Amino acid sequence: MTHDHDLVLRPTEAQTAAALAPPPGRTGGDLVVETLRSLGATTVFGLPGQHALAVFDAVGRSDLRLITLRTENNAGFAADAYGRITGEAVPLLLSTGPGALMALPALAEAAAASAPVLAISSQVPVVGLGGGRRGHLHELRDQSASFRDVVKSVHVARTPSQIPSVVAAAWESALTAPHGPVWVEIPEDVLRSETLIPQVTGMDATPHELAPRPELTALAAHWLSRAARPVIIAGGGVIRADAAGKLRQLAERLHAPVVTTFGGKGAFPWTHPLSLQSWLEDRHMTDFLEDADVLLVVGSGLGELSSNYHTFFPEGRVIQIEADLGKLESNHAGLGIHADARLGLQALLETVAEREDPYAPDRVRMVLSAVADRLSGQDVAREQELLTSIRAALPPRSPSFWDMTILSYWAWSAFDAKHPNTMHSAQGAGGLGYAFPAALGAAVAEPGTPVLAVSGDGGAMYSIADLATAKQHHLDVTWLIVDDGGYGILREYMTDSFDGRTTATELARPDFVALAESFGVPAATTTPDALKGDLKKSLDTPGPSVLVLPTTLKMFAPTHV
Repeated sequence: MTHDHDLVLRPTEAQTAAALAPPPGRTGGDLVVETLRSLGATTVFGLPGQHALAVFDAVGRSDLRLITLRTENNAGFAADAYGRITGEAVPLLLSTGPGALMALPALAEAAAASAPVLAISSQVPVVGLGGGRRGHLHELRDQSASFRDVVKSVHVARTPSQIPSVVAAAWESALTAPHGPVWVEIPEDVLRSETLIPQVTGMDATPHELAPRPELTALAAHWLSRAARPVIIAGGGVIRADAAGKLRQLAERLHAPVVTTFGGKGAFPWTHPLSLQSWLEDRHMTDFLEDADVLLVVGSGLGELSSNYHTFFPEGRVIQIEADLGKLESNHAGLGIHADARLGLQALLETVAEREDPYAPDRVRMVLSAVADRLSGQDVAREQELLTSIRAALPPRSPSFWDMTILSYWAWSAFDAKHPNTMHSAQGAGGLGYAFPAALGAAVAEPGTPVLAVSGDGGAMYSIADLATAKQHHLDVTWLIVDDGGYGILREYMTDSFDGRTTATELARPDFVALAESFGVPAATTTPDALKGDLKKSLDTPGPSVLVLPTTLKMFAPTHV
């Protein structure tokens, strides 16, 4: 008797081999793209270059979304912002030599802000490696050495078989706390060569969790539960760990006031009775923090800006929860807990006892009132009103990106971010030109959500070319350019430091409105009084737009000098 299943024809060995054989024409570039897709990438940023063309060809034949900006540095800033907004590793495709080096400032910012950028660069052919001078185009003696002290880790593939594992290892590194940019380097001939490797599937690059040691959190909980005047400093690590909810739970259980660093804006509700907001550049706040008998620092290294320019010297016990091992006790001795902010806060919530302090809100009001009184004695009403206008015009959940300019320096201390992960600036590494290309990256990450970029006229000139990018991809970014005819903050610093003399701070600049319109981007000039309405109109209108605000602003008087 013959059964149906006996009639099934089994494939021959040749047929099986043919089925498993990769389609003709696949290259090392395809291995890069297939690995990225297998790891979950959907969007890549970058610029093509001669040595990297095989990767771009593979991207063009894939379903990855490619966003090309007009300079590598700006592409890096866009990828940085995409990573901050989504929490995902973001591929940044670069060419060799000059193209790679052009991305260094952006990668430095990503490193300072712990943004998970996966920079994938081409390299000269394998025969040209090793430090010899063979005269290849874009040749460097050791290209990866230029990035080794900037990025979190360096990964090099020298054969096609190595590509999937190298890219996966880099992906895992970028997303393991502390997040950060990583560098992948692959020679041109390896990217171009045909490969017999089957299509890449099933890659696993799960990041490692960084949990706290229980004996450390037990001691920290003991100190906090018995503290008389506990205070919490919340840094950018709270934002990156998506731990704002746990921070609020802990603060309310301890009745502990919370101040957020400039990188931690939005980690704690601005108007909460326990909110000290972000006035770290004020001696009243510095004194208040120094008076704490237990200071819990979460996700911050207490660097220059977060310590009022290193004039902060805590008098009580310090507990520091920090994912970056190098930042533990780097500025102040204390109980260092090497952990992701979310896991560290969760461990404290599981062990800390509730404490009552009915006077904590009163102490918060007193210090904020003292800050306000200090500002009222200075001629800075316009600056505060501009921030109020921007806050009123910007939708609560819209991201904003701020360049290194006077209005941004004000925003660090005085702007209510409303929600976690909605306010970002270049204060990590402090380079100019960050805001607009970063805002473009955020608009790619959250299509349909209006995004704000704020620059000075000096910083704006770094990013003018990417008005073309905004137009090409129809990105919902409104760019506010505060035009004071120069590098305003440097002008102020030099005036204060060198008997009123300034050098190289005054700038010839274009008609920004006409320039934007030449790209097909709607633009207008506004005034301080009209800013709220004009900005709301621009943000409500789909697509890119530019608003130019001609005005000269000033900083509040420093307290660290």
